[in-house]
Order: sequence, then structure tokens, then C-alpha cells
Amino acid sequence: MLESKEFLRLILDTLPEHIVVINAEGDIKFVNRSWQTFGEQNNCACNEQWQQQNYLAICRSAACQNDEFGAKAFNGIKQVINHQCEEFYLEYPCHSDMEKRWFLMRAASLFYDNQRFIVISHLNITERKLAEQQVQQLARIDGLTQIANRRFFDSFILQEWSRCSRLNLPVSLAMIDLDNFKTLNDKFGHLVGDSCLKEVAKLLPEFTRRPGDLCARYGGEEFALVLGNTQSKQAQSLVTRLIDMISKLQLAELTGHPLTVSIGLATIYPSSDSDAILLIEMADSALYQAKEAGRNQLVVADNIEPLNLEKCP
Repeated sequence: MLESKEFLRLILDTLPEHIVVINAEGDIKFVNRSWQTFGEQNNCACNEQWQQQNYLAICRSAACQNDEFGAKAFNGIKQVINHQCEEFYLEYPCHSDMEKRWFLMRAASLFYDNQRFIVISHLNITERKLAEQQVQQLARIDGLTQIANRRFFDSFILQEWSRCSRLNLPVSLAMIDLDNFKTLNDKFGHLVGDSCLKEVAKLLPEFTRRPGDLCARYGGEEFALVLGNTQSKQAQSLVTRLIDMISKLQLAELTGHPLTVSIGLATIYPSSDSDAILLIEMADSALYQAKEAGRNQLVVADNIEPLNLEKCP
């Protein structure tokens, strides 16, 4: 029974790991059921007629799109093929729009019938990574507002930029600044100013429910919204709703003193010849224009004129 190829294939099909076997040239020779199921559920190009796909070419293509994990996978597998190491391991993220996921890749040699193959497995380690994130979360949270801090923002936007570049998706960034905050602090005191910051921060998670989204305190009275895979018009609609929600905040300490914000918004399709700094600069420039134009408004980087908020969808 153990000599039956069908029996051994059925055993591999019961494993939760996604397994693919390639030859020394990278051509895919076998995939198990977990691999096929994952590919079907996630529209993976290498799942369609996988017998005609080259795994190394897929990794190289990802690397050419500035995917650092694609580059690491390509180089690691080549090391195993070239006898530079016995095994290769790589932890990498594979997030969808609906959930966060991480996998552990392992590549090792296999000799059969005078031929050399590489067995590559992908083990889902999401549960462990989420537990690790919970431990790390304290270092990523702004103590006053309880949302992400500037340090985590800097790291997150680079990751989302890389993901959207690889998948040819847009990234939108909104820079949000509380209007006349210094005057507010001077008039009502820093405790009231802190209260305003906390109340605004409570609204932001409403707009960042997907893995590719993030709300963060950028610094002082300034916040940031990263919206992955979000077109400009969609982002404008979300940000306009946020402005409306902030204007309706009822703060007893600010009776007769409305709380308003100025927002700069930018949207870019990431590419290999640009980086996330460009997006930040565009959103920041739009924010400056909003404040110069009188505050309490949204300015979009590709349309520098202030928007009529009442006409926004």
C-alpha cells in the first residue's frame, strides 16, 4: 500500500500545509489539495493550469514589483537548488482585503528517480503572528489617543505601499489637522485639548476596518488615515463623512466653540519608480492648502481647489 502513488497523494491532500513540488528549473510538477483550494479562493495566477507554471518565475516577477518577500523567496529557493543550504525558511504576510494572514515557507531538496526536486510548503501561522502582534501592540499605540502612533504609521504605510504596488492597487492617504488647536489649548487648557484629541481618535477606527487601512496619531494635533485599495472618489466620500461626524461632536467643555478639521487627501497607484514618501508629501501639501484656504475643509492633491463639502457624495 505504501508503494501506491495514489495512496501517498491522498496523504498529502490531507495536510493543511500548501505543498508544491518543482524541478531544478522551477517548473511546477505537483501541488496538493490545500494548495489548489487556496489558489481557487484567492484567484492566484499560479493555480490556473499549474502544470504550465514556473514557480521561480512567479517569485522573480513579484521581486521585480518591489515585493521584498518575493525576492527573498526566489533567492532562498535558488540557494537550495544550488546546494548552498539544505533548507530555507521564510515567514511572510499574505493579507487579503478581509483578513490578515501569515505563512511560513520551507524549501528542501528531494531526489527521486535520478531527478532532483524542491518541495516547498506553506504553513499558515496566522494565529501565532496575531498573538505576537498583541504583545507588540503596546509599543505601537499612542498613549493618549489609544490608536496607532507615528512609529507604527511609518512602518505600516511602507508595507501597504509594497502590497498595493505588487497588486496594482491604489493607496489613499488623508492627513487630518485640528483647526486652531493652539488657541483652543490657550483658551480652555491642555486637558480640554487632550479631550478633543481623544474624541476625534474615537471616530477614526470607523473608517479603518480592513487589514489595508490604518488610523494613527501623526503628531501633535495631526492624524493620518491610510486607506489601502481605495480610489480617490471613495476616499473623498469617507473623509467627508468624517468631517461631518467631527462637526457634530458634543463636547461640554467647548460650548459655543465648534471643533473643526482641515484635511489633505492624496491617492496614488504605487510603482517601482516611486515610494510612500511621495504620497505623504502630496497629502501634506494638500493639508497646507486647506489651512491656507481658511481651514474647515478638504483639499485633494490632484484637485488642489477646496471641495464643496455639501456636494460631496
